[in-house]
Amino acid sequence: MNIVILAAGLGKRMRSHLPKVMHPVAGRPMLAHVIATAQACARGRAGAARIVIVIGHGAAAVRAAFADRSELLWAVQEPQLGTGHAVLQAAPLLDEAHPTLVLYGDVPLVRNDTLVQLIDAAEQGVSVLTVRVADPTGYGRVIREGDGSVARIVEQKDAQGTELRVDEVNTGILVAPTASLKRWLARLSNQNAQREYYLTDVVAQAVAEAVPVAGVPCLDAEETLGVNSKEQLAQVERIAQRRSASALMEAGATLADPGRTEVRGEVSVGRDVTIDVGCVFEGHVELGDEVRIGPYTVLRDCVIGAGTEVLGFSHLDSATIGRGARIGPFARTRPDVVLGDEVHIGNFVEVKNSQLGQGAKANHLAYVGDADVGRRVNIGAGTIIANYDGAFKHKTVIGDDAHMGSNSVLVAPITVGAGATVGAGSTVAGNVPAGKLTVARARQSTVEGWVRPTRKK
Repeated sequence: MNIVILAAGLGKRMRSHLPKVMHPVAGRPMLAHVIATAQACARGRAGAARIVIVIGHGAAAVRAAFADRSELLWAVQEPQLGTGHAVLQAAPLLDEAHPTLVLYGDVPLVRNDTLVQLIDAAEQGVSVLTVRVADPTGYGRVIREGDGSVARIVEQKDAQGTELRVDEVNTGILVAPTASLKRWLARLSNQNAQREYYLTDVVAQAVAEAVPVAGVPCLDAEETLGVNSKEQLAQVERIAQRRSASALMEAGATLADPGRTEVRGEVSVGRDVTIDVGCVFEGHVELGDEVRIGPYTVLRDCVIGAGTEVLGFSHLDSATIGRGARIGPFARTRPDVVLGDEVHIGNFVEVKNSQLGQGAKANHLAYVGDADVGRRVNIGAGTIIANYDGAFKHKTVIGDDAHMGSNSVLVAPITVGAGATVGAGSTVAGNVPAGKLTVARARQSTVEGWVRPTRKK
């Protein structure tokens, strides 16, 4: 299968320096969604796709964003002279032994099942994806023969009389035999109102050669929505989020309000997962059975074990959390955090590049950075691990069952032995022996006869 994705457009109405196809939908560039659907379509047909992306405006930025995708082929359209001209730039890269599917980088919602139907309909010739709309203004009209086959497609600026009243419009997505498509593209003319080479004109050439042209209606008009403005981008984003919420609920999650759940990546859920309002999921997130996520929580690239509760307003980034843990509210993890089973990370606690063993607790107002914390360790309120000397980060190791008193400072690099206790208010800069109490603070004293200063009236 050849798949050509048109992604050369300027997108003037977006009013942005970012190439149009790079604007994100559900956390990924629109073009990434189209590529993923194209590849899924090819896999579903037990074959590999030759995917050619036609770029133009912002070509370097678009190509750089997919630099790790060696399977993609690239063609440059410069200048941009219409959709037919764009596909013509990809023609030398197409395998004539297989048909060609044409997609658009700014139409990110089309489904795999729809494309499969379109491809099946093109077995005897050409197929075009159509859709019926209440207001066809601006779209190319699909004109059918008496037998239902497609006779031609007339662009808005070229349509006249009864053609303007046709409500079945062209989506631009089509499948054609590649050898014929190359021949038709070479014959295109720009003698039209926009002085462009229309891809849709290949339909008339196919009809002239008695090649069957099937019009395949798309039953869900949302799939064919293109993005040409920030308003349309927001509309497509809402649809994508509604799809994500539906998928989560079908997988067994309970969403307090599907309309206030944002998925900007991929989320997998176990049974009886509960997600409160305002939660944002970014990157790759896995939620085990009976996980509960509190309101207005952000999870990015996290794996959460079964039975763990993340209370509201927490922000977790690149964390792996065990079973039965309790996180938040107002907790934060920065990248590379591993929390064991039954760990407690409480309000206004920040953890970064650290591991906490089973049952460890930091319940209030603490910072744990670059540390290896053992099992059942208690980190008291106000405790800080001072891991940064202004130039380098240093490691702290805390053994099992150690207890850090409130308002302590551990100056890394340092090792606290198993079962040790650091007295509240201590600043310790040397290793703490196992099983003993270490206190590092000034001795308390009282000054007799001292009088608080007062102002003279």
